[in-house]
Amino acid sequence: MHILLVEDEIDFQKVLAQYLTLSGFEVFTANHGKHGLDVFNQNHIDLCILDVMMPVMDGFTLSERLRRLDPEIPIIFLTAKNQKEDRIKGLKLNADDYITKPFEAEELVLRIQNILRRKTADLKDSLHIGNFSLLMDELKLSNASESYQLTIREAELLQYLSRNKNQVVTRNQVLEDLWGKDDFFLGRSMDVFISRLRKYLKNDSVVKLETIRGVGFILREERK
Repeated sequence: MHILLVEDEIDFQKVLAQYLTLSGFEVFTANHGKHGLDVFNQNHIDLCILDVMMPVMDGFTLSERLRRLDPEIPIIFLTAKNQKEDRIKGLKLNADDYITKPFEAEELVLRIQNILRRKTADLKDSLHIGNFSLLMDELKLSNASESYQLTIREAELLQYLSRNKNQVVTRNQVLEDLWGKDDFFLGRSMDVFISRLRKYLKNDSVVKLETIRGVGFILREERK
């Protein structure tokens, strides 16, 4: 899983990132909110850990920007304050969890694991797409020679397209059925996911992911 850690206390950031890496996560770090937004836009991110009090852009503002890009991205807030107001604001922003400093890194890892289990609990075990197998519980797309780790969004999208294979699905249909809202920011994110999925599938002669310009997408699967 890919985690974005946005924390302006550099020494603490390094220690926490190292522990998360040793726990099996791939960690991307940023020193303030604006930096975090840039890193999020440039990488596959499955979960965000955001310090609340940061220069340039605070954690609450960053979370609002991230949710415009991906409304379902899991977010954990970190804060040195144990104030009711911060907790209420975090809950209003639909935070998945909230942890007050100081804390044990092991506790954070357990909270992350619990969130990710909840997010994937309703996903089915596996699907066959061309010569690939999509393992939803592991978010892994693999065949005899290749293996790709997907984000939750990518896996959901590929699962949806597979269930509608050889049929054109419209952009707004995908957005509404999968994520409950058709808006500009989600649409941009979906285009990125489609490009990544097309790259993963490009060497499979059986399956092809096409964009129908001005309409939507079709996942074609042809077996001879």
